[in-house]
Amino acid sequence: MTGIVDYNAGNIRSVERALEYIKVPYILSKRPQDLKECDRLIFPGVGDCAYAMQQLAATGFDIFLKDWYASGKPLIGICLGSQIVLEDSEEGNVKCLGLLKGHVRHLANAWKELGINKDNSLKIPHMGFNNLNYLNGSSKLLENVPEDSNFYFVHSYFLEPEDKSTVKATASYGFPVPVVLEKDNLTVFQFHPEKSGPAGLQILKNFVKEDL
Repeated sequence: MTGIVDYNAGNIRSVERALEYIKVPYILSKRPQDLKECDRLIFPGVGDCAYAMQQLAATGFDIFLKDWYASGKPLIGICLGSQIVLEDSEEGNVKCLGLLKGHVRHLANAWKELGINKDNSLKIPHMGFNNLNYLNGSSKLLENVPEDSNFYFVHSYFLEPEDKSTVKATASYGFPVPVVLEKDNLTVFQFHPEKSGPAGLQILKNFVKEDL
């Protein structure tokens, strides 16, 4: 059974629709205790990082997610859910879950450091479809997903993990932006698989394959 974390900051309905489309059962809940017996967990999210962390603390999902990761059971993060697993974010200078060492940074700060986008041709947020470049052996959840597949992005901040070997795919947006991280039982996607057509659905199928 697949669980979906509902902490008042998630792109919940689109994830539900995608799972319904591929015909797999799931549990959606605002209560950690309802999800503890699930086999795998989806941690979605949109919006502001500070607000999301407040909601996680208020619902107890902050501790639940840390314990879940430590248990070794499969966990994926989507969009804001991919960022919150790192240690902290420049969005509100807030501390995050710290499942992976690293930081969430604003795209404009990276561009400034790299001396790029001086003509402002690149816009924030990075919005729309972009293709991936695989590296470090890619991810097991990208199996049967061609490398030139396009995925839907909406984000102003990006993932900067301490361990570069955890980066399994990048997307070019001024520089190679890390968009898939994976370590042990955790895989996170900066893009929205559930809004990315057949390629995105394949990722979800790979994640829930035991229930198909």
